[in-house]
Formats: sequence, structure tokens, C-alpha cells
Amino acid sequence: PLRYISKLKELVKHEAEKNKSQWKTMGPAKVAVPSPNDFLQKRSKEPKLPPKKKPQDGKRLLPLLPPRTYHPVIHIKKNFINKNAVAVITGEPKKPRHFCVDTRQGDKYLLEPSGLFPKYIKKKNYGVLPKYVTRRKEEMKREEEEYQASVLEQLKKKALKTLSEEERTNILKALKKKWEEINHAYQRLPVLTDTRYKRMHKEELELQLKQLEHDIDAIEKHKNVYIAD
Repeated sequence: PLRYISKLKELVKHEAEKNKSQWKTMGPAKVAVPSPNDFLQKRSKEPKLPPKKKPQDGKRLLPLLPPRTYHPVIHIKKNFINKNAVAVITGEPKKPRHFCVDTRQGDKYLLEPSGLFPKYIKKKNYGVLPKYVTRRKEEMKREEEEYQASVLEQLKKKALKTLSEEERTNILKALKKKWEEINHAYQRLPVLTDTRYKRMHKEELELQLKQLEHDIDAIEKHKNVYIAD
């Protein structure tokens, strides 16, 4: 097949040569040669300082010298050795620190930050009940009294009867006795429940045991039991 030649070949070549010109990146063809009289002289590039100012009439640039009778103030030097000695003599002696030696080589450590030094028992309020504990106990006691008062008021409104301790004990004994009887019957069930009647009988005994356990737990947990007429 013939080779493919683009129709825009001449246009692309023209556009590429359009913005080109001679010496565009290399500079002009001829450059002016520097004159031999303009050579680089020594210290010509160093910054030049402004000229010195001459002293004006009646004014001096420097202050006058002090007179012969002038005596400078001499600061008294402190004697730090005597000062430290007086501070040591008049100061309070350091209290001995408690150490604990735990090895044969004499390795020791401070006893107070280790937790072995009984420093808390020397406090003034050691063993005293904190105020927030007593305050919390009083709040709990007050809340309990308010709750009992509200319960009594509701009982009066609903006319509920409170079980005595003797009745509560008798009911609890009867429930436990009933639970023992049903549990004894449950233990005598056959191991293999291959019929529908055996399965139903077993499920019924389990429900009765669960209900009795719930009733016994409720009566044992609450000292005051109320019943409706």
C-alpha cells in the first residue's frame, strides 16, 4: 500500500517556522567590544564610606574627661563565706531521713515514698468517718423513709393488706414443701421421654418448679409483702 501523507503537513511546517527568528536564543551576531580604558581597578567594587564630619564650632564629638577630684563609687564586696556560716549556725538543723537497707552491699532507699512508712496514721483526722459518708447515709435514710411513707399512703388508697411475719413464714414453708414434692416427682420421671404424654408431663413439672422458685425468691427478697383484698 502507498504511504500515508497528511494533508496538513505543509500547514504544520509553516506554523512551526512562523515564530522562529535568527539569533533568538543565541543573542545578536555582533557585540560591542569593551574599551581597553575601562579596565577593572583595585577596590573599585568595595562600598564607599561617607566623608568624615568635621567638628563644628563650639561642639565636641567626644565627652570631656572627668576631673582629677572625681572618685568613682566603689561597691562593697560581700563575704559569702561568713554569710553562709551565719546562716548555717542560726538555721534549723535538718531532720534525719528514714532509709531502708535491703542488701548486704548497703543499698538503701528512702522509706517514706516507698509506702512502708506509716505516715497516714499520724493525721489528725485518721480513723474519722468522712463527712460525705455520713451525709450519704443520711440521704439514703431519708429516701427510705420517704419511700415507706409513699408506700403506706398508696396502701391506704388501694386498701392493701400487709402480711405479718408469721403468715409470711408459713407461706414460705408451704412453697418450699410444695417445691420438694414436685421436685421429687420430677426426679422420678423416666430418662427416655418417647411419648407425647411423658413430654407434656415433664414440661408441666418444669413450669411448676420455675414458678415456685420465682415465688420463693420474691418472698425471701422482700420483707414486707402486700396483698389485695
